[in-house]
Amino acid sequence: MIYLVSSHDVARLAGVSQATVSRVLNGSKNIRQSTVEKVERAIKELNYHPNLNARNLVKKKTNMIALITGHTHDPFYEESTRGIVSIAAKKGYNVLVFFNKIDNDNMLYNQVLSAPVDGIIMSSILMNDSIFPVLESLEGKPYVTFNRKHSCGTNYFEIDNVKAGELITNHMIELGHKNLAYIGGPLQASTFHGRLEGFKKEANRQKIAVRDDWIKTTDTTIESIVQACKELFSGIEFPTAIVAATDAIALICLDFLLNKGFKIPEDISIGAIDNIEFSAHASIQLTTVGTHLSQSLGNLAMEHLINLIENKNKQLNSVTTTITPHLIVRRSTGNPRIK
Repeated sequence: MIYLVSSHDVARLAGVSQATVSRVLNGSKNIRQSTVEKVERAIKELNYHPNLNARNLVKKKTNMIALITGHTHDPFYEESTRGIVSIAAKKGYNVLVFFNKIDNDNMLYNQVLSAPVDGIIMSSILMNDSIFPVLESLEGKPYVTFNRKHSCGTNYFEIDNVKAGELITNHMIELGHKNLAYIGGPLQASTFHGRLEGFKKEANRQKIAVRDDWIKTTDTTIESIVQACKELFSGIEFPTAIVAATDAIALICLDFLLNKGFKIPEDISIGAIDNIEFSAHASIQLTTVGTHLSQSLGNLAMEHLINLIENKNKQLNSVTTTITPHLIVRRSTGNPRIK
């Protein structure tokens, strides 16, 4: 559970008044050194981060936006962060970037919530993430998510993840593949939950039986994805096609398979979801499902957040945007080899 530490908590632990805490934070003179040290110890012990907005009410606006994103070793996050920072700069805003793992990181969330920002944009969050009840209670600090949504079902930009899973799976089946494998991420994330649902739904609709041990859930680290690939190709029978939940997962699978001597797509077809810029690279040519680059989820979400900040329109704060994706066929998929 997230608990926002306040200056009241610092004052209580230090045994001083809140006014004294404020004077210490503001660097006021004429305070006994022993008092300053007590306050500083309390701040350190409570991991207190002063809310600069509250300390500077006159300014009202900071022109700063907080971004919670995944680490940029994933090209999706690198690409979306670039777009978000670019749009912010054009509109006169700076972006504080916070890198989050796929879990509830309460220390990071406390830092974000106490940061001097006008709004918050997020991607690497879970459906039941603990930050949302706090965000819903905040006044004057709008938020939006992209590529993910919370179970409360508001303030998000996403693609239709179930449809995306169906499209890439249907493509593999239409090519003639019957031995399908799937590699995804944590099912507590709406993105991975929906894409696996679409994969299963389409396979079932076309009466393709998928082995349980060929459906792999990873934590999206390189190590866990490589381990999933090792498990898929350690037996006697191999899948002829891999559906990867993201382009980033697919790229790691491609690297693993090429190093093992497999030919793509002659031996194994690989398809994914996201349509990041890198997937179209001439040496990769990844078949994927996604949107046009002009419909980048991060860009759309950032533009909406700035609109919320500048217009203060509460009706805009309940946006729910789901974009229908489409299939982009490139060279990483083909017909299965005839045995």
